Amino acid sequence: MTLAQLQYLVALDTHRHFGDAAAACDVTQPTLSGQLQRLEEELGVELIDRSHQPVVPTAAGEPIVEEARAVLAARDRLATTATEVKDRVTGTLRLGMLPTLSPYLLPLLLPALDTAFPEVSLVLREWPTTEILDALRTDALDAALIATNQAGPDLHDRVLFTEPFVGYVAPSHRLADRDALAPAALSIEDLWLLSEGHCFRDQVLQVCGRAPSAPQAATQFESGSLETLVRLVRNSGGMTLLPRLATHQMPEAERSTFVVPFADPAPTRNVRLVTRRRHKQRLVDAVVSTLYDALPDTVTRR
Repeated sequence: MTLAQLQYLVALDTHRHFGDAAAACDVTQPTLSGQLQRLEEELGVELIDRSHQPVVPTAAGEPIVEEARAVLAARDRLATTATEVKDRVTGTLRLGMLPTLSPYLLPLLLPALDTAFPEVSLVLREWPTTEILDALRTDALDAALIATNQAGPDLHDRVLFTEPFVGYVAPSHRLADRDALAPAALSIEDLWLLSEGHCFRDQVLQVCGRAPSAPQAATQFESGSLETLVRLVRNSGGMTLLPRLATHQMPEAERSTFVVPFADPAPTRNVRLVTRRRHKQRLVDAVVSTLYDALPDTVTRR
């Protein structure tokens, strides 16, 4: 029994004429007639009353015709479902992100992703770079966003966007009245830094012209939180450097009081997408395209 035979049976019931049914199925009349005869032989039931004009199903054939219609309808639903699944993005993506990225990217990404791809779920992990790369290599993560070029040849990475650094400067600080900062004007002695192990700390030291291992006098905080550094500047003075996205949700009054941009060319960091395997590429592409659309114009998409 084939779907084609069931299609011929239903067509004959619809048109009640062998020639018309064959034309509707785009086959010759002998082909249609022969296939229906084979179906009858397989089922052991005479399905068509050929003595009647127009031809009609036999009493035994009528329920079989209805079942054939149901089977063909199910086939059509199956094809429709397959098309929908093929065109639909659905599944779970395990995404790693740096502590200096997630507080600023997730409020942009999550609402937009829920709207654009409601059947995509994220399992989020906020880890330092080394832990993220280890997790990718052990398949504990599917993808990650990092801010250094440390992926290695066993991982796939590409730059998603570039964001500038800005100064977050207390009004009492010597650089507070500057329209723009220059790296040469920065002093490590009055700059609040993240603790060792955070790539953003190393990047800030490089902006200041200091090696990542160079001694410095600023207090370090093991929390690794940029928000902690912001509060220290507000309450205790001094300054720190922030990625531009960290200021995106600040009130305008806070930005105008504390945030000072760098003169061109401003120091920047490249935010990279890192993956190991390609099996969730559609999910990764969905997240990346959504993030691109949600990013503010203060960063440069790549």
